[in-house]
Amino acid sequence: MEGQENLNAGEQNSQNNLNQNSGETGGYSQDASRMFAPSLNLGFINEKVQQTRKEIGNFVIGQHDMVDLLMISIFSNGHVLLEGVPGVAKTLTAKVLAKTLSVDFSRIQFTPDLMPSDIIGTSVYNLKDSSFQFKQGPVFSNIVLIDEINRAPAKTQAALFEVMEERQISYDGQVYQMSFPFLVLATQNPVEQEGTYNLPEAQLDRFLFKIKIGYPTLAEEQEILLRYKNSVKAPDLNEIIGVFTADDLHKVQQLVTQIKVEDQILKYIAQITDKTRNHGKLYLGGSPRASLSMMKAAKAFAAIRGRDFVIPDDVQFVAPHVLNHRLILTPEAEMEGMTTEDLIKEIIHEVEVPR
Repeated sequence: MEGQENLNAGEQNSQNNLNQNSGETGGYSQDASRMFAPSLNLGFINEKVQQTRKEIGNFVIGQHDMVDLLMISIFSNGHVLLEGVPGVAKTLTAKVLAKTLSVDFSRIQFTPDLMPSDIIGTSVYNLKDSSFQFKQGPVFSNIVLIDEINRAPAKTQAALFEVMEERQISYDGQVYQMSFPFLVLATQNPVEQEGTYNLPEAQLDRFLFKIKIGYPTLAEEQEILLRYKNSVKAPDLNEIIGVFTADDLHKVQQLVTQIKVEDQILKYIAQITDKTRNHGKLYLGGSPRASLSMMKAAKAFAAIRGRDFVIPDDVQFVAPHVLNHRLILTPEAEMEGMTTEDLIKEIIHEVEVPR
């Protein structure tokens, strides 16, 4: 279609537009988006997203891309790793987002002495009937906030492998299924090395996104100071109004599964992932799980933008966040000062955009 060709023109310009104002149009004008009347009723998603943005905006200033990516992760049923220096509202954002969901919430503060049983639970002896009963740990919730996930040792991190991928816990010959929804929001500090343990690749691959949170702009910093200049207390999160119920999330995820993805878009996603596996400066490329994550996230992003089909701009927006924690640079590339983000931009620029 002519309209879609115009929308897809200029890959690099589209990426720049997304980075500058993803919260508004996703690289397209609103008029252009309206050229394609969706066959699905996506107004429900739009209404809920706007309400969620408003609730989060009452506590978190700026970070519009992060809010969109968190919405995408929820709609894609994917876990999220938030990475940033101390004080950029990683934990606050996760807590506020969890409050907008009218589902169970638990928080686990990872520490170096944390044991796997402190997360998944353990067997407790019952004196009444002389038997052992499984006492569920804090991971048995709907939204699980894991603060400073890289502060726990490898054996504790490994306790999350099964529950993040299969949404179940196997203990003492029994399998315990997690209730819907089940999402892990984890935070980590990238600059501190004392008392931290790097996450293994197997666990990183289980996160849909790694969202890197930077410092606010000068204007946003001033707005933060103005908002809290007359307050010495922590924000009262009890004021947050729940937006999504479990049934709402199920309905949204059902709508997202119906978003159409053309074969040429699937080929585009596969080419991007394949390019990471054959790049001379990458020691480890993206897995098939990366391609699936890119497709699911692109569908959710299209739904948020009011479209019932995926376009290349959707893929370009989610690809850096899907891939940045799955790629490992070669030692030579690290010595040159390159980053995974640099190579992802290069790969997206090199792969031909479908028309």
